[in-house]
Formats: sequence, C-alpha cells, structure tokens
Amino acid sequence: MSGPREIRLSTTPTAEAIADLRLGDVVYLDGLMYTAREGVYMRALEERANIPMDLPAQSAANFHCSPAARINDDGSFDMGAVTATASFRFNKWLPEWMEKTGAKLIIGKGGMSSKDYKGYFVPNGAVYLSTVGYGTGALLGRGIENVEAVHWNEELGLAQAMWVIKCNKMGPFIVASDLHGECLFERENAKIAKNVAKVYEGTKPAVLKRYGESDDPTDEVI
Repeated sequence: MSGPREIRLSTTPTAEAIADLRLGDVVYLDGLMYTAREGVYMRALEERANIPMDLPAQSAANFHCSPAARINDDGSFDMGAVTATASFRFNKWLPEWMEKTGAKLIIGKGGMSSKDYKGYFVPNGAVYLSTVGYGTGALLGRGIENVEAVHWNEELGLAQAMWVIKCNKMGPFIVASDLHGECLFERENAKIAKNVAKVYEGTKPAVLKRYGESDDPTDEVI
C-alpha cells in the first residue's frame, strides 16, 4: 500500500491545483502566507479597516497561528517557531473573510466539521490544511525564508497582528478537507469508532463525564 502523496503547493494556488488535492495528502507551501485570527478578522470585517495586502494576488493562504517573533529596534524581524491555533474558534468570520479576500487555503490546528466545510469552504473553492500533531512549531519555522512585513501590530499586539511570511517548502501540512466538503478527521474517526466499544467491554460506566459533557467513549477518538 502506497503512502500519502507529497505535494509542493503555491500559496496562490490555481483552481486545478486545489481540485487535485486529496484527503490525507501531505502539503508543503511555497510563497507568501499571512497570519490572521480573531484580531485581524474583527479589525477587517467588523471595524471595516482596509486590509493592508493585495489579496488574493499576493497570497491566498491564511495561517491561524501565534508566531514566536519580535520586531527589532532597527525594524528587522526575528521569527522562529510558528505554532498553529485551533481554527474552529474563528469559523464565524471565515465565510465573509474568504469571500472578501479570496483565501483558498485555511491553515491551522484541528480543523472543523464537514458541515462547516460544505457550508463555508466549498462555495469559496477553499480547503483546510492541518498541522501534523503537536510541538511542530520549530519544524514549521524551518520553512520560513523571511518575514516580509507585519501589519496592525500596534493596534493588535504581536500575537494577533497580521504577519506576512515568505515560505520555502513550509510544512508538513495535511489536507483535512476537499472541494466536496469531506472531512479527513471525521472519515478516520468513523473507522476507529466502530471498534471502540470492544475496548470498553467489561468496564464499569464512567463516574465522571468527559469534560463534564459526555460519557460516550467514541468522543475520545476526536
């Protein structure tokens, strides 16, 4: 059985390149990527500030992350690790953001549901790329060629600012949604969940619910 495909993908991908992506493909990115999370979304979409980049011409790749970065006294930048944050926190802004900016690659940690992908991503021709596991910030940092600019840092702070990063084989990322709105994690979880009941055979019912909300063992798969 062959392993996952490894793909080099531009951060301004063609429609054909996105359509060719399959769930589980391993992707490395080349080109400009920008960080945008709640601070940027609120400033651009709710406060209607002008976006300080030509999107999507310069970049169609939005990374949900908090970079380990600083601005030096001489105006230069230092950036080491880039740690992804959970994307579901921002899903309420994504439909308008994708429509406004033409973003085609949303990148972060954990992903969203197939309902979100079908409702938000598919109409905009976009896909979701997930980081692979925890503790990969330094690994992703190796793919940073340089920091091109940082916007709104005075208004939002370094963690929430819009960082513009030039990538050279930045990754690995894994394709977690496709243009049909299918979700890699839901697909794999369904396979695993079928056998979870066997693992719990003979055990007593849970005394405490998971995170106070569920005692369904299949929830542990996620």
